[in-house]
Amino acid sequence: MSANDNNPKVVDLSQRSAAATLGEKPAEALAQVRAHALKRLTGLATTLFENADDALFDLASKADNNAIQAQYFDGMREVRKKRQTIEVRFQEQLSRQFVDFLAGRGIAAKPETSNELSLVEETELEESLAVASMVAKTENRLQRVLFAINQRLSHISNQRVEDTNSPVSPAAVGQAFRIACGALEVELPVRLIIYKLFDRYVMGGLDQFYDELNALLVHAGVLPQMRASVARKPGSPAPPPRPGEAPGAIPGLEQAESTAYVPVDAAAAELQANLYSSLRALLATRRGDGGDEVAAGVGYTPTTYNPNVMPLNAGEILSALSILQSQNLSMQSAAESAQVALRVKEELLGQGGKLRGENGANVSGADEDTIDLVGMLFEYILQDRNLPAQMQAMLGRLQIPFLKVALLDKHLFARRTHPARVLLDSLAQACVGWSEESDRDRRLYDKVKEVVETLLKDFEDDLGIFDRLRVDFETFAETNKRRAELAEQRAGEATRGREKLLEARRQAAREIMLRIENRPMPDMIRNLLSRPWANYLVLVLLRQGDSSDEWRHALRFADELIWSVQPKQNAAERERLTAVLPHLEKTLRHGLATVAFDETDVRRLMQQLNVLYQALLQPAPPTAVTHAPELELTDPLPESAQEAGASVMSAIQEEEPPSPPPESVEERWIAAVRELKVGTWIEFLDEHGAKERAKLSWISPISSKYLFVNRKGLKVADRTLVQLASDLAEARITVLEEVPLFDRALDAIVERLKSTHAAKNAPAAAAAGAAAAAPN
Repeated sequence: MSANDNNPKVVDLSQRSAAATLGEKPAEALAQVRAHALKRLTGLATTLFENADDALFDLASKADNNAIQAQYFDGMREVRKKRQTIEVRFQEQLSRQFVDFLAGRGIAAKPETSNELSLVEETELEESLAVASMVAKTENRLQRVLFAINQRLSHISNQRVEDTNSPVSPAAVGQAFRIACGALEVELPVRLIIYKLFDRYVMGGLDQFYDELNALLVHAGVLPQMRASVARKPGSPAPPPRPGEAPGAIPGLEQAESTAYVPVDAAAAELQANLYSSLRALLATRRGDGGDEVAAGVGYTPTTYNPNVMPLNAGEILSALSILQSQNLSMQSAAESAQVALRVKEELLGQGGKLRGENGANVSGADEDTIDLVGMLFEYILQDRNLPAQMQAMLGRLQIPFLKVALLDKHLFARRTHPARVLLDSLAQACVGWSEESDRDRRLYDKVKEVVETLLKDFEDDLGIFDRLRVDFETFAETNKRRAELAEQRAGEATRGREKLLEARRQAAREIMLRIENRPMPDMIRNLLSRPWANYLVLVLLRQGDSSDEWRHALRFADELIWSVQPKQNAAERERLTAVLPHLEKTLRHGLATVAFDETDVRRLMQQLNVLYQALLQPAPPTAVTHAPELELTDPLPESAQEAGASVMSAIQEEEPPSPPPESVEERWIAAVRELKVGTWIEFLDEHGAKERAKLSWISPISSKYLFVNRKGLKVADRTLVQLASDLAEARITVLEEVPLFDRALDAIVERLKSTHAAKNAPAAAAAGAAAAAPN
């Protein structure tokens, strides 16, 4: 045995000459990938369990009380007992995922369960969030090497391979372990500890595993010359290179070329570049027209410049900004610091002069443009109706860090994927639905504040801090989004359930009313049909629908019951009644049992019906069967019948017949509401002036009502189309924009500069026109 046999860093590449043609034999290449994956991933899982005992024992020894300590000790015993089972199931699931991969199936979103309910229980939710978080973190860290593996697997499997269907992706590995851990019977805290260990020892070991797989496939002749360019989602910045890795390089690839990341949406990038060019031209024109005057027109205080003073250089500007940045951090009020941000140019020049020991300072024209452009950006933020006032003030504190970014990197305004820009858009998007009511625990507010203060405290000139904060914030936002989606799902299902129930009650009520209205019959029969039997019809509708046999049989029973209590005129009718009574009793008992009618009340009802039918079966028809006070047939139904549900009349009264739109609501407002899409955010204004933000979650196909939920997925309101149109016309609701904050701001700045330039030149143009029109 050689020294390399047990070295995990060495991939077995014996029989090199045979491997040279392996790239032309997909089955053999996939078999090697599978064998290496099972060996290495199982080994990583073994390392996890070798450390689990120590980790759980350490937690038990530090436990605050006996109950928690016992929980960890119980977890230790359970992990020891189930370790072998989990390792075997983990390996089996990995093998199954290779089978699914070859069959063209993707990775299951979660383990199969027998629970038919769509709502996820809290334990499963926490477990799902733990796995999703570690998968997202790993995919972001290993994006380059995963891209190479996916391309090579695509080549040998004749299908498009992505992280969602790759048998060796972080998602596949995490899902296999989650399914394997189904055998563990431990409390949630212990289960989450196991997942943390999995993140450390298995997910943390994927770097080397993927390098080995790429090297194996390269040596097997699979795309050895592949270029390492990665297609990224729009708005997603390039991940930083791994330690010791050149940007764009893929470790483990022989003779692979390194290239920069290529934006996917070239058209969008071109539009962005054109927009930035327009901005620069407008700013240059502004300087030619009198910069201070125009700057004052867009919210800035004119500054008096001394032409004999040399402009501040880049180092002096950044130093002055760093001082202002630290002063901003020390301010207690976000609103106060946001107001100071509106005077950044004045403060900057003053601070720059102090650094030189002079009164005031100048900046170059290009730097002045950058300062004003960032100032206009943040002026827009402080007025953006998409953002709540508290969040406007909070994000307004970022003006100085973003001014430093703009001076350090001119691509801030030209590239949508700039890390600082993506971070700001992510923060703004998360804040759109924020309100104090929906964030009582202040989780989102405090997280945004943490990001802002981290930048104010730590940002000097390392632009990488924006990407690190973005990843951290988006992980936080995704976790909260999953929780909100669960609550939103519950709210939607509850609303759909209520609407289906109400519609079923209305339909059942209509059917009963068609049969009993203006028909003579004993009150007992009328009450029986309008209460418990109507509720039985509702259950049949909800479970089987109005095209089912059971629905038709239930309606037929109502018809036959009504006929059965009418006076019988001859022997044939009495004979027919005698024949149908057993079937009527059987059907009635089944229906009453279905709606949980009390057995004692059923017997009492049957006794009353028996007295009634005895009278009807007499040769001489009763003279007043419909009243028959001597038989006490007018007794109200027992309480169990009244508790079974509302009467038919109440269901009819709940029905809201469609009405034409009020004349006061113009068609344009109706059309505007019809154009609303699920996911659109709305700001509601109530009669007291209070504001609440909500997202359109669902539009009912039954009632056409619009369901709105808040940031946490909890129901805020439901409105009809006409109500929303009226609210829109009366400015009681505001539809918030979906365009990213930075894009909206730049568009607004361009329009503002254009209108300012046009207004300034209007008098001169008018004078020139008048002169041309004057007679010679």
